[in-house]
Amino acid sequence: MATICPRRRAFTLIELLVVIAIIAILIGLLLPAVQKVREAAARMTCQNHMKQLGLACHNYHDSTGKLPAAVLMNASVNNPADHNQNFGPNWMVLVLPYMEQDNLFRQVSDSINRYATTPAENAWRVIRSTNIKTYRCPSDTGGDTPCARAGGNWARGNYAANAGPGMFWVGGTAALIGGPTGAWTDNSPSFNPDPGGYAGLAFSGGGVMNVNTGQSFTSITDGTSSTILIDEMRIGPDANDIRGTWAMGQTGASISAGNGRSDTPTPNVSCSGCDDIQGGTDAPAVGMGCCSGCLSWQVTAKSRHTGGVNTAFADGSVKFVANSVTTRTWFLLHSRNDGQVINGDY
Repeated sequence: MATICPRRRAFTLIELLVVIAIIAILIGLLLPAVQKVREAAARMTCQNHMKQLGLACHNYHDSTGKLPAAVLMNASVNNPADHNQNFGPNWMVLVLPYMEQDNLFRQVSDSINRYATTPAENAWRVIRSTNIKTYRCPSDTGGDTPCARAGGNWARGNYAANAGPGMFWVGGTAALIGGPTGAWTDNSPSFNPDPGGYAGLAFSGGGVMNVNTGQSFTSITDGTSSTILIDEMRIGPDANDIRGTWAMGQTGASISAGNGRSDTPTPNVSCSGCDDIQGGTDAPAVGMGCCSGCLSWQVTAKSRHTGGVNTAFADGSVKFVANSVTTRTWFLLHSRNDGQVINGDY
């Protein structure tokens, strides 16, 4: 007797739609979690990069007795904030041997040595197009678009030396130290940051890496654990914006200056005209507002991490500073010698 197999019933359209809806809901629930995990991993990688850079600066200090200069500028430069002038190698070039990039450094070491006494020397710039993984934050975008300024083809980066809360300009109070004519000053007796978001206060505002010289750890009188060494920066929104350019010794590119002022009061602030970036793109809608008609005088630290920025401190630690930090604290964290007590609101 033949066995009659029961006929299998197919899914109805309604059942199929229900299954699809359930799958869509599950994906919708899981996707944010996956994105959070990816961002957490990217943030940790960024912190590791900053840790390596901080240790490289410490090793440089051990070898020379000082931190690296934020940027070298010879006598041909009369304005440190103008990228059309012949600025020299910056701190990220100088620490290459301590970042397992000794071969790259050797290619240009002779040019670096000649730069101080040779006004037209710029052969060191041949390495500017080299992409270095540890100089980039994996959370940021735009890294594949080189900066077209100052001769073009500058590779991108996300980290900047703290030159202090003063403006990066000739004669700017508490701005820079070691200019060829002595015009760029540092550690003035008092620095009144007005307009700086809190009038009436007078602090010294020295940075840790400046023009033509870096500071010794003993000159960081506020304490290395309370003074930022390296800030995080975002890459500019297009090729004409210098922000986030690793070998370019300019504010916003690889130098942090002016943090804690009225235009740059806290991390990730963006409004039209906030950053002063020569020839930059004023794009506040994507968090990159700037005064493009200014020279490169000031910039606030920025990142694509949720809620704040990574910072490397002079003691070698890496800390995440929240966007909610007060302007006063943000200023004090960037000054090595203000003599004030930080309340710990970061």
